[in-house]
Amino acid sequence: MKTADVGKTTRFSGYRSFQYLEPGTDYREFALAKELGRVPSRKVEVSSAQEERVQRVLDEYPAVSLHDHCFVVPVDFADLAEYRRQGRDWTGYAGMAESRLDAVFDCLMDGTATITSKAGWKWDDIVYDLGMRLSDILHQDFVVRGETLDDIRRAKENGQIAFIASLEAATAIENEVDRLDILYGLGIRSSGIAYSEANTLGSGLKEARDGGLTEFGRQAVRRMNKLGIAIDISHSGDQTSLDTIEASEKPIFITHAGARGLWNTKRMKPDEVLKAMAAKGGVIGIEAAPHTTLTQKHPKHSIEGFMEHFEYCADLVGIDHVAFGPDTLFGDHVGLHHYFAKQLSIKSAHGAQQFEEVEYVDGIENPAEAFPNIVRWMVKHEYSDGDIGKAIGGNVMRVLEEAWFR
Repeated sequence: MKTADVGKTTRFSGYRSFQYLEPGTDYREFALAKELGRVPSRKVEVSSAQEERVQRVLDEYPAVSLHDHCFVVPVDFADLAEYRRQGRDWTGYAGMAESRLDAVFDCLMDGTATITSKAGWKWDDIVYDLGMRLSDILHQDFVVRGETLDDIRRAKENGQIAFIASLEAATAIENEVDRLDILYGLGIRSSGIAYSEANTLGSGLKEARDGGLTEFGRQAVRRMNKLGIAIDISHSGDQTSLDTIEASEKPIFITHAGARGLWNTKRMKPDEVLKAMAAKGGVIGIEAAPHTTLTQKHPKHSIEGFMEHFEYCADLVGIDHVAFGPDTLFGDHVGLHHYFAKQLSIKSAHGAQQFEEVEYVDGIENPAEAFPNIVRWMVKHEYSDGDIGKAIGGNVMRVLEEAWFR
């Protein structure tokens, strides 16, 4: 297959997921959402001179998403349960080719991996999901496995994207710490502690009482430090988050969240946690999933509220400790939240805050548009090239220098 150049630096062959197989014979086909132009999400307006600077910055500095789900969901959500049960998520390669990303921490299906159960987070489901996605990735050469810093650097040099397999919670390891070694061997390089519900490691944000990190959780943190699995506390309760930061010998990530000082819900992190994270050298990735990073000034979710959370965190803990984990996907993200409301504990995350529901997050709706629009916004607001470079990837790379094994 002949490789075509897309944009200035990204090469993409036109590969579509599982094209090495025969649809209808090897797998069931589903009508999937458009990866580009699905909704009229706006492009941040900049001058031609500013756009040149945007592209130059993206050429010069690594762009690393701390958290996204680069899969494509069905158009008709009546198909979603069966689509998920197949375990064969399509990666949005065409959309990723427009993203200007050099690396992405992709958290796969996570709790929506309901291949063997209705509840999700089962060990078999996680391994099945991971293996299926990586099998597809290994049949093309645009998206490559990202397991070391050199993988990320090579991806940028070669016009590729490093796919960093991650988990939002370590629930699937149950009480077996050696399963972390297995996950590392299978390619996992980042893991959360707990999602919404408590598990054997600690409490998630759904719990009314946060018991903090358990003794097994401390053992798991030590093992992740030794293995080189970066630790994420995005969905952990406040006390579990603080305990994890204290227990870890390495800096930790809050891969996708925002500031509770701007929007008072459990899904956002309080100043105490943000300051503790930064004091340990960690980084927060600002979240953009629908109805998360809202503010009193921007109660209708868009890139403006998202960037208000960025500026709040940068002012609170410094530009060296802030990045972006948009948590986007290709398709109807709001519809996905409605469908998996119980598994994702949407009501618990939002709390009692009132907001206007949107159909999509304007300006940062999918992985294709997120980082170009982020850089446009920062250029428009007169951030220096150096500070933009830190926020879009430099800070993440610094943490990985310590958190990863190599």
